[in-house]
Amino acid sequence: QVQVEESGGGLVQAGGSLRLSCEVSGLTFSNYAMGWFRQAPGKEREFVAAIGGGGLSTYYAGSVKGRFTISRDNAKNTVYLQMNSLEPEDTAVYYCIAPYSAPDPYAYDSWGQGTQVTVSS
Repeated sequence: QVQVEESGGGLVQAGGSLRLSCEVSGLTFSNYAMGWFRQAPGKEREFVAAIGGGGLSTYYAGSVKGRFTISRDNAKNTVYLQMNSLEPEDTAVYYCIAPYSAPDPYAYDSWGQGTQVTVSS
């Protein structure tokens, strides 16, 4: 069974940075794409970023492109999300998905606990 453990969230001022981590177990990590989603209060869960198994292909939602960077360390079974120039609109619970297959959150029926990111203005 695939398990994910997200960490690294917190409270940060607008313009600040955070790096989220997601440790994955239960699959051959390097064989699969990984992704990040988020859910803000009162809103639906949405796609944030994804990365291919080799780490060369990355995909971003338009709202975070140029500010967020997804990366992975296949030796550590861990995927990261570096978030810079944070805005209050980035406040959400952030979820890691493994394996990633599509930007539609309804494509998945199992989620981790997530990690809360709060950006103050």
